[in-house]
Amino acid sequence: MALITRLSRLFQADFHAVLDSIEEPDIQLKQAVREMEFDLQQDEQALSLLQHESEKLLVTIDEFLSKIAAFDEELDICFTAKKDDLARDLIKRKLEAESIRASAEKQLRVADSNIEKLQQRISDHYQQLDNMKQKLELLVDENKPSSPYTPTSNIRNEDIEIAFLREKQRRASS
Repeated sequence: MALITRLSRLFQADFHAVLDSIEEPDIQLKQAVREMEFDLQQDEQALSLLQHESEKLLVTIDEFLSKIAAFDEELDICFTAKKDDLARDLIKRKLEAESIRASAEKQLRVADSNIEKLQQRISDHYQQLDNMKQKLELLVDENKPSSPYTPTSNIRNEDIEIAFLREKQRRASS
């Protein structure tokens, strides 16, 4: 029984090795890079939307702070004129405005937190993408057939001049 188990494991390992050699790692890596770039693009769009939402919330908060300040001025006028009924209505409106402002500030804190997390995730993904691209370049370079001729660029001008003079001298003597 142990022999059959060992033979099946050996066959399975050979089968997996064949499958690995059939699959082209550079194609899989290119696909992974494309998928990661697509994910990054979606994350950047989500970040843009969150930043736009954050800006709108800041505008809303500023508007309601202005309204609250205006209500305070009107309340001063109402209390000076001893118009308590009008002051109660203004207080109600001021409380509503403060409630909306507080809610907007809470939404802003959540949006800013989400922006920070998303920016960190995008930064991490860019690092991973750079690593994947480097691996792909290495893999593509490894898979390139090496040519027997590799040009050297360390030939100096002096060497060329000497070789030229030798060739000229050889041809002149023959």
